[in-house]
Amino acid sequence: MNVKKITVFCGAKTGKNENYEKAAYKLGADAAKKNLTVVYGGGATGLMGAVANGALSEDGHVTGVIPQFLVDREVAHPGVEDMRIVQSMHQRKLELEAEGDAIIMMPGGAGTLEEFFEVFTWGQLGLHEKPIGILNVDGYFDALKTVIYKSIEEGFLEERYLDMLFIYDNLNDILAGFETYVPVKVRTYEDLK
Repeated sequence: MNVKKITVFCGAKTGKNENYEKAAYKLGADAAKKNLTVVYGGGATGLMGAVANGALSEDGHVTGVIPQFLVDREVAHPGVEDMRIVQSMHQRKLELEAEGDAIIMMPGGAGTLEEFFEVFTWGQLGLHEKPIGILNVDGYFDALKTVIYKSIEEGFLEERYLDMLFIYDNLNDILAGFETYVPVKVRTYEDLK
C-alpha cells in the first residue's frame, strides 16, 4: 500500500515515562525524513505536540485538525501552518481518518483509545481499507493486545481482522507492514448465507 500521509492518535499529555515523549518526537522526525505528511489532532501539548515538533524539526509537512473550542483554550500548535479548525470532536475524527492513508496509535488515554477503536471498527465494517499501526512504546499496549486476543478467543472478534493491525515498538516495522498490507475482505450478508 502506498502511504504518503499518516494520521497519528496520541495523548495530549506526555505521561510518566519520558520514553513516550521521545518516541513521539522520533516518530514525527522519522516520518518527515521519509517524506510522510503527519496528520494529527493539532495540539501543542503532550505527545501530540512532540509528534508535530519532531516532524517540524525535519521540515516535514504537518496537518493539524482541531475543534474551535480547543483553539479557544490556546492549545493549538502555533508552528503548524496547515491547521484545520472544525466545530466538533466528531468532525475532527472524521477528518483525521479521511486525511491519512494509514493510522498510527501511540500511548494516550481514553480519547486516544476511543479514536483507535472507532477506526478499527470502521475497518471491520468496510468503511475504510487503511492499515492501523500501534507503536507499543515500552509495552504500553501489552494489556490492549491481551484484550484483543481475548475478544477473539471469546468469539466477539474475527481473527482475520488482526491483519489490519501492525503492533511494533518502532516506526520502521510498522511502515514495512503497511507496504505489504492487503485490505481485509469485509463479509457481506451474501457471504453469511
